[in-house]
Amino acid sequence: MKKIIAILLMMLVACAAPKKCCGQINLKKLFKFSTFYTAVNGGTSLSNEDVFSVSTGALQSTVIKTPYDYNFAIGLRKIARFGYENRAQTFYDGTEQSWSDGANIGKVSGLEFLFEADYKRQQGNKYLDMHHFIRFVDDKYIIKGEYLEDGFADVKYFETSQRYRHKINRKFSFNVGLAQRLSEPYGYNPLEEWLLSNGNLHYTNLAIQEGYDIDVYNNEYKDPDGDIVATSKEVWEEVVIPQVLYNYTERKRNELDNTIQHSLVAGFDYYYYKKSFWLHSWANIMPYHLDNKNEFSYHNFNDGKQWYDYSGGLIFGYKLNKSLGTFLEGKYNKYWNRKWYDFKFGVNYVIF
Repeated sequence: MKKIIAILLMMLVACAAPKKCCGQINLKKLFKFSTFYTAVNGGTSLSNEDVFSVSTGALQSTVIKTPYDYNFAIGLRKIARFGYENRAQTFYDGTEQSWSDGANIGKVSGLEFLFEADYKRQQGNKYLDMHHFIRFVDDKYIIKGEYLEDGFADVKYFETSQRYRHKINRKFSFNVGLAQRLSEPYGYNPLEEWLLSNGNLHYTNLAIQEGYDIDVYNNEYKDPDGDIVATSKEVWEEVVIPQVLYNYTERKRNELDNTIQHSLVAGFDYYYYKKSFWLHSWANIMPYHLDNKNEFSYHNFNDGKQWYDYSGGLIFGYKLNKSLGTFLEGKYNKYWNRKWYDFKFGVNYVIF
């Protein structure tokens, strides 16, 4: 379904953009200046951790090993570089953080797109991160379709938006319109039914329900297949139980259908660039969301009230003189009960 929606969206945008029928699309022109890339990166992760316990008077130790980190990236992008973006790097290696991709408009008008997938292992956990979008920018409107999956932040959604754009001048513009988001029912907590009156989690009964067997007398903890996964309470609670809770919540969440959210959206974009000073900022806010009365609507998890979803970014750089310069970059996103952000700040001094 995701692929079908993405293909249909690409066809619609491509047809609307050059005012030609789909059979007349010039593929060479469409993909001109685009870049296809693939890369593999890796490195050392967390060091091994020793866990000690005492059983029947004897000291026992267990080593928690964390395998190395890696990242396999593959992508296709056609996005014009802003003036401040570093052109010195010859190749895309999958580790770039082009935060300007989150802006509503690019450096140039017209059609731009990004398709990137990263299969990675970080601190022993495997993630599949994906970021795809197709964007068409005109002087009067913005059309965009986007799919984002961030495994580390635990957020995944498909979003389309149609906005009217009002240009104040060449640097500054406002936009307002409608947005539609397809996602899992955020706000739903599968562990809520396992909470005790004191707020603690009854994880032992949950593990037994999931097929685990606990023999406290012999210090044997077995998984549903009958294999021993822990021989001490410490390893059981610190290593096995977190995995049990993760598997349970993932299964319960995956059993639910995705929900669609219709919202009003407004935003702005500002871009100013000189070689010694640049400022690029953008922001979006969704102040009103249509309540579709779905059982798992986020309205139900927010006491029936409206809420604010928003995102924004800032890229700032200033070269005070030939030697000294400073920069500040960051982006922030808040959708439903999910927040994810990045930032960096620094000072450079060139010694002659």
